[in-house]
Amino acid sequence: MDFEGVLAIFLALIGLPWLIFHYITKWKQAPRITEEDERLLDELQMLARRLEDRVMTVERIIAADNPDWKPGLGTTQSPYLSDRKSDRPLDRPMDRRN
Repeated sequence: MDFEGVLAIFLALIGLPWLIFHYITKWKQAPRITEEDERLLDELQMLARRLEDRVMTVERIIAADNPDWKPGLGTTQSPYLSDRKSDRPLDRPMDRRN
């Protein structure tokens, strides 16, 4: 058997499984997001939504008082509103209990 045949068999039987198991091990050792991190992300997302509601409310008030003012966020639908679970219309004020 020539050298290339031995090399091909070696790579197929030893090299390929070693490469696969090497990356499986690296994947399992990769850092994962903790439950605390998930809670923090959820809190930050809720805060961002509340702040967005407040900005939109302020922009609607300013736009009502000054017809020449060009609002930014409040006139178009925000991309963040699509995943909201609230049925509250955008033109109704936000509940102040939060």
